[in-house]
Amino acid sequence: MFDPGDHTGFCRDCFAPQPGARRRCAACDAGRIITHPEIFDLSIAHLDCDAFYAAIEKRDDPSLADKPVIVGGGVRGVVATACYVARTYGVHSAMPMFRARAACPDAVIIKPNMEKYAHAGKAIRQMMRDLTPMVEPLSIDEAFMDLSGTARVHGAPPAVTLAKLQARVAAELGVTASIGLSHNKFLAKMASDLDKPRGFSVIGKAETRDFLARQPVTMIWGVGKAFAKKLHGDGLSTIGQLQQMDASVLAKRYGEMGLRLARLARGEDARAVRPERETKSVSSETTFNADVSDVKWLEDVLWELCEKVSARMKASGFEGRTVTLKLKSRDFKTITRARTLEAPSNLARTAFAAAKPLLHAAAGGKAYRLIGVGFSGLSLASEHAAADLFGDENERAVKTEKAIDALREKFGRDAVKAGRSLRKER
Repeated sequence: MFDPGDHTGFCRDCFAPQPGARRRCAACDAGRIITHPEIFDLSIAHLDCDAFYAAIEKRDDPSLADKPVIVGGGVRGVVATACYVARTYGVHSAMPMFRARAACPDAVIIKPNMEKYAHAGKAIRQMMRDLTPMVEPLSIDEAFMDLSGTARVHGAPPAVTLAKLQARVAAELGVTASIGLSHNKFLAKMASDLDKPRGFSVIGKAETRDFLARQPVTMIWGVGKAFAKKLHGDGLSTIGQLQQMDASVLAKRYGEMGLRLARLARGEDARAVRPERETKSVSSETTFNADVSDVKWLEDVLWELCEKVSARMKASGFEGRTVTLKLKSRDFKTITRARTLEAPSNLARTAFAAAKPLLHAAAGGKAYRLIGVGFSGLSLASEHAAADLFGDENERAVKTEKAIDALREKFGRDAVKAGRSLRKER
């Protein structure tokens, strides 16, 4: 049983309580001491894995450990994740790949493997749920947690339980995560970004207003480049400046967003952690290096995307009612077409059967630079497959895909390939 006594910190390596004045642990002599006057009173946390996709790739290939790694699409794609080495060159998520290559010409470029990332993300999610049912996922590698009332169950305050979770993720999955701990979701998410990677940061109630006053407006969740430019144009560059303005003035100037700015600038966030946060869709897309008009080639790419989406759906435990095809033409015009299934499914074969006629209807000799496919109208997958587009053949399709999934889980994604995939490689 962890007894904080009158201590205000603990060791992140051995988890022993520590007085605030010590720099090294009295029990194990480690230097990772975290102290804060409110550290044992706070229970709202945000966990965010560090450069998750790149971390998974480095874990699976130790030769990449000290190299700049970029996970993303081809020349005309974008960066999905850049490791911390690559970030020192200025590479960041959502950067066009041609710019990332120019900024870091020695980077190792790896295509995303969503099936592998989803598997690791699902394991981390379960570790969080082992600690509390109050887990609200935000993405494959981050989530909010509310550990209120869990001290008696785990024999330690939430802060110590979270540090143990960090250690477990690193030990069992070989990736690192950063933790933000505070008294609401807004501040917990902000805290998790303060000391990456392997960070553990705390924002207490007493310091909230003063801490926020020193931060730029871009630290407010939802203030992107465009809105930040508007704020800067109005002479507002720090959160402290927002704190000095009346909520009614901000509302008149920026509408509903103004009211949100007024609340968050003062650290006010009444949102509860919602464990059943709805995932609206699961999709995958790819951008070509050159525009493609060959419908057979587009079919082959569509099949590969259907397999990727299917793997992510199965890993997340979802079925979808609607299949959506996405195409982007050479003039950047986006076309979306959807088909509603007779029954929810997560099969690659079902997605392809629904999307293929949509592709043929839209193709007509036109050239496209991007193709994507996704499931929406999601629900939790049932153990017994319902009839879908293949009627009586559905049970056989389910068994076939399960067998393929099992082989790929054991031997890797390339262990089993459909005939069209092999045709595309020739």
